Parts: sequence; structure tokens; C-alpha cells
Amino acid sequence: MVAAMTLTLFPIRLLVAAVMMLLAWPLALVASLGSAEREPEQPLALWRRVVDVLLKAIMRTMWFAGGFHRVAVKGRRALPAEAAILTLAPHSSYFDAIPVTMTMSSIVMKAESRDIPIWGTLIKYIRPVFVSRMDQDSRRKTVEVIKRRAQSSGKWPQIMIFPEGTCTNRTCLITFKPGAFIPGVPVQPVVLRYPNKLDTITWTWQGPGALKILWLTLCQFHNQVEIEFLPVYTPSEEEKQDPALYASNVRHVMAEALGVSVTDYTFEDCQLALAEGQLRLPADTCLLEFARLVRGLGLKPEKLERDLDRHADSARMKQGGSLTLPKFAAQLEVPESQALEDLFALFDERGGGEMDMREYVVALSVVCRPSQTLDTIRLAFKMYGSLEDGSIDEHALSSILKTALGVAELTVTDLFRAIDQEEKGRITFADFERFAEAYPDFAEEYLYPEQTHSQSCAQTPPAPTPNGFCADFSPENSAAGTEPVRKKLD
Repeated sequence: MVAAMTLTLFPIRLLVAAVMMLLAWPLALVASLGSAEREPEQPLALWRRVVDVLLKAIMRTMWFAGGFHRVAVKGRRALPAEAAILTLAPHSSYFDAIPVTMTMSSIVMKAESRDIPIWGTLIKYIRPVFVSRMDQDSRRKTVEVIKRRAQSSGKWPQIMIFPEGTCTNRTCLITFKPGAFIPGVPVQPVVLRYPNKLDTITWTWQGPGALKILWLTLCQFHNQVEIEFLPVYTPSEEEKQDPALYASNVRHVMAEALGVSVTDYTFEDCQLALAEGQLRLPADTCLLEFARLVRGLGLKPEKLERDLDRHADSARMKQGGSLTLPKFAAQLEVPESQALEDLFALFDERGGGEMDMREYVVALSVVCRPSQTLDTIRLAFKMYGSLEDGSIDEHALSSILKTALGVAELTVTDLFRAIDQEEKGRITFADFERFAEAYPDFAEEYLYPEQTHSQSCAQTPPAPTPNGFCADFSPENSAAGTEPVRKKLD
């Protein structure tokens, strides 16, 4: 069936989509001339309204040709003056662009998108909020732009935001990012559904790639999509002061409408779980729980990374000395709380009310820099290494790697011997770095085959979901986000 559609329907649909894009391009080019920061004139000029209608018709024709013959719309879309921001979830596919083209709402996009031929021009027409990865202050500027537009009393187009920040498999809603809720203005939740017998829509970090998803979807004779506009959500005074609370409450409203669960894991957790460093995290890692607990302390990511060296210097001076809960709170500069006790318990291996600060620093380094394996190991050698030459023994290497991977048991004897070719019984970071450069896949051979099934603080993870987000983030495992794990080691 797929083969027949590939030879017949697929090329026709692809051709029609390309033609529609080319038809839309000159209209969008003319309408997007001028400063993108200038406030739109009110009311819109007649020619702009005509262009808007034509572009919507062209885009609808493109989706129709792609098999989306009917787009079911439920509820009433609020006027810009009623809700300046539309929050959409779940975000699971680039076909989520359908509601964007139907409404011509603004969206938040990376700045590089405007340089894409043809598509970049269409994007500029809807006056998006661009985010630049090169600008370190981009996050603050983006929030300021959203806030300014949201408080313009409907003069700017509505902004559509996918608050999850990444694509998921629609089995649950992950933690919403607070950007859409910082302005403290009413938002309209919008839920998306793709009730197709065969799911060729979902595009996530696991499973088929983007091009394969496009191919399979265009080979489907009919594709269904439902867009439901929920009632406008007006924040309370408490929610206006606490964007995270506002985001959480809106997420629960949307999850109830969708009939799915929520999980406290975030986009950053998935980055951590799927990071491509040399020490790939096993499925049963404790570091996802660690990251959740750190977030519970209210510490900002940028502050955490800035404090890494300070914590490392303090841990090195103690040379493995134990820390009590009050001293741990003083080191982190946070008050004692249940969240801190839960975090402390992860490292209180013997239940004696003491922890090794070095383990916290190693775990924090992995969470802050998930793909920079050697940076974490370098930092660990500084803390665990001898004062004479910075070398460590096998026991120290085991402690470092167990914490970096978030596992209970790990045998590093073979790895240590492979690095310690002179059989001195100690290795330096230079030795480790040379070995890692010569054998970049060392972890696969020396650590993972036997150890990734070791018991740790996390429960046995569910089987990987085909084309899913991350197995660790499925609703069945969402209890991990509510019941704190008590021990790092079993």
C-alpha cells in the first residue's frame, strides 16, 4: 500500500505543496516589507486584509492536498483583546503548524528560521518573536517582547506558544515553560488531537525522522486533526505573581481536556537523558530525579552553572569530609526545606545524616552540561585527586562514574586497568583524557554492557515507546515526579 502511494499520491501531494508555497511567497514578501518591530496599524489596511485571506486560503489548500481534508475546530477562538496569548499542547509534530496557518498568529521561533528561502519569508509575515541562540540575553529580550505585545490591548496579532518547548508523544503533558505566563495576562488554552488509526504524525527524538514522517503522512489518503479552543483562562493575583503556578494550573486544565496525565519532567530532562556525551545515561539513572529536586529548590540554571566552581573548590578543601543538612543548606545558600531534605537524602548513602559534597558537584555538572563529559570528569579529578599530582585510585574513579551516571553499582576495574597501563595503581586526568581520545567509545565496552541494568534509585523503567519522547517521561512513570526517592545507593 505504501509503495503504491509512494509512486502515485506522494509525488502529486509534494508538487502541490511546493506550488502553494511558491504562490504564497510573493504575497508574504510584499506584506512583510518594513520594520517588524513597528506596531501594526489599526485597523488593518484593506490590501493587508485581502493578503491575509489569500494566504489562509493558499495554506488551507496545501494542507488539503496533504490529506488533511477536514480540520475539526471545536470551541470559539478568543479575540486578541480577550486573550493575547494562545497556549497549544501537546506539541508533537511540525503538522502543528496547521493552527498557525489557519489563524496567522505570531509564534516564537529561533532567529535562524528567517533565513530559510521561501519559508523564512512566510514566517516573517506573521510577525514572529525571534529567539537568538547567539545572544546570551535572548531569553530576557524574548520575554520582554511577549510581555509588550500581550499588554497591547489587541493591537498585535495573537501569539501562539507551545509551552512544552519540545515535541512529545502526546501520552502526557510535560512541564510548561513559564514564558507564556510571565506577562500575567489571560491566555486561551488550545488542545490538538490527531485521531488517526495509524500514527504517522508524531515526530519526537526517538523513532522515525522528520523526512520519514512527512513521507508516511503524505502517503496516507486521509489525515485527521482536531483543534479545540478551551475557555479563556484568567489568572488570579497569586498566579500573576507566580508564573510557574500559572503554567501548572493551565497545564492541568489542558490535560483534563485531553484525558492525559501530567509529569513534572521537562525539556531539559530529555536533553539530559538523551545527551550524546561519552557517558550516555542508562535508563535507570537517578539523575532525572536529582534534576527534578534541584528545580524544586528554585535555583536558576544559570546560577547553578556559575556556582559549580565555587562548590567544587569547597568540596576539594574538605577532601571528602561529610556535610550535614544545615551545612549543605548554607553551601547552596537556600533555606532548609522538604525539597532540600529530599535532595540531601539522595546522597546520604548510609542514612547517617551526612553526605559527600563532591558527589553533588559531579551530579550537578552532568545536569548543567550533559554532553560535556570530559569537563565533568576534569572537575571531578580536581576534587578527588591527591594534592601532589591530582591522581585518583580505582575507588575514587568508581565513585565519580557512579555519580556521573546516577547508578547504584558500577564495576570499573577493567576500565581502570586499561587506563593505568603502567600499573601504578593511580591515574591522572591526563591519563583519562588520552584514553578517552584514543577510545571514544570506551563506555560502551567497559561500562554499559553489564552495568546499565544495575539496580538504582529509580524504579524499573517502562519499555521504550515507539516514536516516543523518552521512556522515563511516560505517564506510568510520572509517580517518580511526586514521590521523592530516598537513597542514591540501594
